[in-house]
Amino acid sequence: MNAERASRPETAYVRYVFTWALLLALLILTIAIAKLSLLASYSVIGSLFIATVKAGLVLMYFMHLGHEGRIVKGMLLLAVAALFFIIALTFSDVWFR
Repeated sequence: MNAERASRPETAYVRYVFTWALLLALLILTIAIAKLSLLASYSVIGSLFIATVKAGLVLMYFMHLGHEGRIVKGMLLLAVAALFFIIALTFSDVWFR
């Protein structure tokens, strides 16, 4: 039992360091897309996709959302749906003016 507890924090630290390194790599990719125009006309969509992935990583690993119950996950889904709805209304207003 003590050996299991002793090895468990090390794996948590490794997971945090790996997630942090992945977030840094995604940050570098986002900067490269913005500065070097890697995706040309799709740079905004690519940057938004990368930002979504980074937010998902932060939610799952640093905020421990993977260990929460259905109610907390449902509330997060409701908040994301409301945000998507507001952004969709804003974009539709701009497109049809």
